[in-house]
Amino acid sequence: MYGILQHIEEPKHPWETINMDWVTALVPGGKENFNAFLIIVDRFRKSVRFLPCHKEDKAMDTGLLFWNNIISTCGVPKIIISDRDPKFTLEFLTNLYYMLGTKLSFSTAYHPQTDGLAERMIQTMEDIIWRFCAYGMEYKDHEGYTNEWVTLLPAVQLA
Repeated sequence: MYGILQHIEEPKHPWETINMDWVTALVPGGKENFNAFLIIVDRFRKSVRFLPCHKEDKAMDTGLLFWNNIISTCGVPKIIISDRDPKFTLEFLTNLYYMLGTKLSFSTAYHPQTDGLAERMIQTMEDIIWRFCAYGMEYKDHEGYTNEWVTLLPAVQLA
């Protein structure tokens, strides 16, 4: 017997309910050699944020990344939907969510549709970046890095 299927209530305000997931196993990019990024999707506006990071980052790093890039600019979400990645479930983040009054809702491994909004955004983003790099389009940031996925994230996020 599995748990009772729960409906995800539609948010009434921006950044009230978000989806979070990881994109990992990327070629290191940027001067910081990021090899992953956290994707955060606002379920109200369907807007997305990409936060470059390292797949080796610990829960504390993830918490600080979330605090500095989401809470400080968008406010505290009421509900966070995520898979059961240890970086989201470890004590530090659980305590952070508790202190902020945020409900952490996990999708199951065998029912990824629960987190389907973030999963679809990941597929779209990977396709855009792959096409950009595959066709050899030149892009240089202000520091001279070229064809690096990290430099493409702001443009993909805007799209």
